[in-house]
This record gives sequence, structure tokens and C-alpha cells, in this order.
Amino acid sequence: MPYIKKNPENASSVNIFYEDLGAGKPVILIHGWPVSHEMWEYQVSSLVYSGYRVIAYDRRGFGQSDKPWTGYDYDTLADDLNELITVLQLSEVTLVGFSMGGGEVVRYLSRYGSSKIAKAVLISTVVPLMLKTEDHEEGVPAEVFDEMVFNIHKDRPAFLTEFGKQFFSEGVLNKPVSQEIQNWMHQLAVVSSPKATVDCVRSFSETDFRADLNAIDVPLMIIHGNDDKIVPLKATSEITSKHLPDAAYYILEDASHGLFITHKDEVNQLLINFLKN
Repeated sequence: MPYIKKNPENASSVNIFYEDLGAGKPVILIHGWPVSHEMWEYQVSSLVYSGYRVIAYDRRGFGQSDKPWTGYDYDTLADDLNELITVLQLSEVTLVGFSMGGGEVVRYLSRYGSSKIAKAVLISTVVPLMLKTEDHEEGVPAEVFDEMVFNIHKDRPAFLTEFGKQFFSEGVLNKPVSQEIQNWMHQLAVVSSPKATVDCVRSFSETDFRADLNAIDVPLMIIHGNDDKIVPLKATSEITSKHLPDAAYYILEDASHGLFITHKDEVNQLLINFLKN
């Protein structure tokens, strides 16, 4: 299986699992919390068939990557992404981050610049800040994330089941995805490291990316659903789009957080159009 080894010269090395499919200009897909690169199934096939080289990897602590006890801050996660780009000798890359993965996109650009990056895409991301603060009243109260951490510690599988319902905005009468899709997402999430699952809640909720936005100097596309019950549109993508008015900004009607499945055809077409233009 393909891995890159981060810090191979010492005992704290971390193996990062990735898939590398297709040929053409490279597109790196960065998954959301708390699943793995496999969430991109419908996007990978669409992009490969459209003539792109698609690289999707598992964040440390998730999927088939190593699960170290530490290293879930965004600086380290951006360093992991840089290692992938460096080892695979990539250039003219399009970075695509979903949810938590948007943090890696903007933190990479602020730490490493855009010399190897052609474009960037933020899909339903936590950028620029999830947490409610005095100067970010649109954010989510800290108590919400404290409760998430409490429930993960209490009964992680049960928490993930309920989270999956919110993920797709599921209600008593509204079933946007099949039970089989829910089971699949649960399976991807439950194999993740419990420590990584908790630590990443703190990282994606508390990290302030507002200064990082100033480093974005490549064409950018922002996609978000207006029925997202996980990452509020008004606290994140709406603010990012105002800060970067030249970005292409698309709000998908009635789309939940899990729009990469429920609105996969729209998402895929937007990605392909953006890559081609």
C-alpha cells in the first residue's frame, strides 16, 4: 500500500496513507472529520474520468494512516500535506479541502506559499473560524464543542451515529441518504483514533484562520450548502467570500454538510468547470 513517511529519520515517524489515481494535472483531496479519504469516492471517479491525476490521503489519526498520540494541530497537519506534495514531486496542484480539510488548505498556503499550487477549493469548510468569540459573534458557542468531546468520551460509536444524522440533515421525515450510506460513513469514522477524533474537535473549532486568508493568492472556489447543520454557512464561507471577493462562491440550495454525496453531481461539475477554466 502507498504511504509517505513523515520524519523517517526518527522514532516518531508517521506513515500517511494515500491513493494516487489517473493522469494529468494533480488534484489533492483533503477529507473531513471524522472520516477518511474514502468519503471522496464519487469525486475521485469523476475527476479521473475528466483527465486529472487525483491524490486522496488519510489525515494522521484517520483511515489507514498511522495514529500517533500527538500532532493534530493545523501546523503539523499542513506539514503533513507539504510532505505529500514534496515526496510526490507535485506542481500546479489544485488543493480541495472539505470541512476540517479546508484548514489544511489555507494553513499550507500561509506556511509554504503557492509556488506549487495552481488553485484551491474550499467545500463546506470551517474557514475562517468556527468558534464564537467577541469579534466573531456568528460562530458556534464553545459549549457545543465541549458537549461533542464529552459524548465522544462517553460513547464514541453512539456519538458518531447521531453525528451522521446531523451530517446529512436527517429528520423524522427527511432521509437525504440511504441507511447504507449512513452505515458506510459510520464505518469510516469509527476506525479513527479516539485521541485524534477528540483533538481534531479542538483544532477545527478553535483555530483562527482569518490571518491565513491573506496568503491566498491563487484562484479560489468556495462551495457550501445552505442547510448545513454542522458548519454554519454564515460563520464560515460567507465571511471568507467577503474577505476574498474574487473567489467563485456557490451556495447549494437545500444542501446539508454531506453535499459531496447528496449533491455530488453539482459538486463534481463545479469542480471540473473550475479546474478547466
